[in-house]
Amino acid sequence: MLLPIARAAIAEQLGLFATEPELPEWVHRSGASFVTLHTAGRLRGCIGTISAYRSIVEDVRNNARNAAFRDPRFPAVSVEEYAGLDLEVSLLSPPQPMEVHDEGDLVRQLQPGVDGVLIEAGDRRGTFLPQVWEHFSDAGSFVAALRQKAGVKDERWDPDWRVSRYTVTAWSEP
Repeated sequence: MLLPIARAAIAEQLGLFATEPELPEWVHRSGASFVTLHTAGRLRGCIGTISAYRSIVEDVRNNARNAAFRDPRFPAVSVEEYAGLDLEVSLLSPPQPMEVHDEGDLVRQLQPGVDGVLIEAGDRRGTFLPQVWEHFSDAGSFVAALRQKAGVKDERWDPDWRVSRYTVTAWSEP
């Protein structure tokens, strides 16, 4: 259900004809999502929301448009690229704060392939969806890359940093 909603939001932004399926009631509940775009198996955009503050349908629509047109790592998706995009929509569970004393403690607590992780260090933050685990051989390298993404790669572990974990239910286009 969420994949056609995301695809229609991108198509509409491009000025292409798009229809959404009839929306069931559950998509109007509050929820947080990420929309990830791939072209030929390569990342093409990924934007999302960690904490729910709007309806699932609006969150997916907005994140789809942002992944396609506002991910600062990529130029905006063009009409020519649209048909070649593969979309993935991840619906996130509410983040659960973790009690973490140091990086080693975090590494020991993580469930590879299951946990999405958010690190917040002052005004810096970074997150990896559970799908990102496939790019790492172990929890230590996952955490190191996440720290780099959050901009705290070379800093000593600070007990004031906040760490949360979440899970996702994800759907991908074939």
